Amino acid sequence: MDITTFSALAEPSRIRIVELLIDGPLTVGDIAEQLQLRQPQASKHLRVLLEAGLVEVQAIANRRSYKLRLEPFQALDAWLETYRGVWDERLDVLGNYLQKLRTRENNQN
Repeated sequence: MDITTFSALAEPSRIRIVELLIDGPLTVGDIAEQLQLRQPQASKHLRVLLEAGLVEVQAIANRRSYKLRLEPFQALDAWLETYRGVWDERLDVLGNYLQKLRTRENNQN
């Protein structure tokens, strides 16, 4: 997993942009308006997402439309999947331990 992805997504405005783009491509103006950002701020955040490879841009006449690239998010999901198994296992162990404590407590009462 590329650290650039995490760096790009570490900023709340960029996460919000990604969430907007889940529904489909948007222009810089649309993004700025929906997030109540100035257009230069939205452009700056989109540039970071573009450089990280998380979005792609398409020029339509004099407008630039941004959309999510699936590949980086699929890679992120695959990376997280390795940790899901570990956490599931640890949560199962914790659940069993808590059940034993409850049983022991009930037997003492």
